[in-house]
Amino acid sequence: MADAADLLKTPLFDLHKELGAKMVPFAGYDMPVQYPLGVLKEHLFTRESAGLFDVSHMGQAWLVGPDHATTAAALETLVPSNMKELKPGKQRYTVLLNDNGCIIDDLMVSRPLAAEDDGRLMLVVNAACKENDYKIIAAALPDNVKLKIVEDRALIAIQGPKAAEVMALHAPEAAEMRFMEARPLEFDGISVIASRSGYTGEDGYEISIPAGAAEAIAKALLADERVEAIGLGARDSLRLEAGLCLYGHDIDENTTPVEGSITFCMQKRRKEAGDFPGGERVLKQLAEGTDTLRVGLKLEGRAPAREGAEIRAPGSEEIIGRVTSGGFAPTLGAPVAMGYVPSELAAIGTELELVVRGRALPAKVAEMPFVAQRYYRKPK
Repeated sequence: MADAADLLKTPLFDLHKELGAKMVPFAGYDMPVQYPLGVLKEHLFTRESAGLFDVSHMGQAWLVGPDHATTAAALETLVPSNMKELKPGKQRYTVLLNDNGCIIDDLMVSRPLAAEDDGRLMLVVNAACKENDYKIIAAALPDNVKLKIVEDRALIAIQGPKAAEVMALHAPEAAEMRFMEARPLEFDGISVIASRSGYTGEDGYEISIPAGAAEAIAKALLADERVEAIGLGARDSLRLEAGLCLYGHDIDENTTPVEGSITFCMQKRRKEAGDFPGGERVLKQLAEGTDTLRVGLKLEGRAPAREGAEIRAPGSEEIIGRVTSGGFAPTLGAPVAMGYVPSELAAIGTELELVVRGRALPAKVAEMPFVAQRYYRKPK
């Protein structure tokens, strides 16, 4: 475990301490795992109202080129998503791939709304992967496209069914945004960049803020009784209920987008062309299937299966897979998990066993998300 003195601190570190957070090392940062409310209540509060998350440990960067077509083409040499047709003010989830078609990291990409920002793409990458991501991206860029790493900004997320009405009090234009839209906003007179997205399955926003203004904005949101500070513990249980992958656990450099069941990140043009790292292998998997697939799992009883738990066929001693994420789902009042199983056993309803503390517990392959996603998709 990292020495506390060696850990990096986000611009909201002092506020976390003021709020009574329990701090833990995470991806090289000193981060809040929970507040006095506790993980269970934080989780349920987010589902019922609005939770505020500090995600400033994530990496923020810009790709900057002469025009959108050039910048998007450069990024498409690394990812399997259609970036050339990403419209101004829109955001897209994608993955960096290695030459085997496996996932180096997953990330969010936003195209600025303003015409004067044509040629710029905003990247948000995982904290533990950012230095490696930056190195890989920078090495692959043509001379007329540059990677500009952002060091002086914080990132927060407000998530939950009341997030939009709270945000609208400070930035009225936020209410007009739809899921996976991104735009600049004035939050109480402070210029920020917001996307209507998140990592909980709920409606909400992720907000990039000048580091010096982060505490003021966080306090303004927390002053509303509909908002509570939420730590990493509840963030993990919320994303698990939403069936969302955690990089390094549910997807990694040994899994392709097809095996990871995230082919939604690959739009039609890219699927047809296969002109991305490992494209031949990925297209073959799309056509012929894979040996293993990531699936959702529901257990009988209340004992949760944690990461690493063995997956077996009923009555068998043979290990056919392992849990990659698992825990108790507070919204459901039941344990859920995700893991990889042979493709022939990936159908919904397939009976399996998960080994928990030496006991084989009955489980079934289940649809994901485990809890319905409530993204704001109001038609235009």
